[in-house]
Amino acid sequence: EVQQLNRQLEEKNGEIQQMINQPPYEKEREILRLQKSLAEREKAQATSEVLCRSLTDETHQLQRKLASTAEMCQHLAKCLEEKQKREKRNSDDQMPTERSNQLLDDETSLQALIVKLQDENRMLKQKVAHV
Repeated sequence: EVQQLNRQLEEKNGEIQQMINQPPYEKEREILRLQKSLAEREKAQATSEVLCRSLTDETHQLQRKLASTAEMCQHLAKCLEEKQKREKRNSDDQMPTERSNQLLDDETSLQALIVKLQDENRMLKQKVAHV
């Protein structure tokens, strides 16, 4: 093991000697290459940070929108329940067919709105999960 490490040390020393013995322009070229590589890595890292920040912002925005949509769904469901209770109480005043047609129309439109909001909610959850 010691011999192997000594050989590796000798190889590294040889590489260092080669670098030292290189003409100045070779050294400068190597320095320029390394600087260019460093600049490219820094640029890539900056780009990654910007993308990460952007995704984080989008995630927060989608989460807020999802919470808002869920709140709206709950509110609409509550409104639907209240409206159904009110209409049930008022059913004595209206004729049965008139009342059922109105209830059916109102319920259908509210149900359609709830389904639409649930779809939007599901889509936002998928987006948040993807992000």
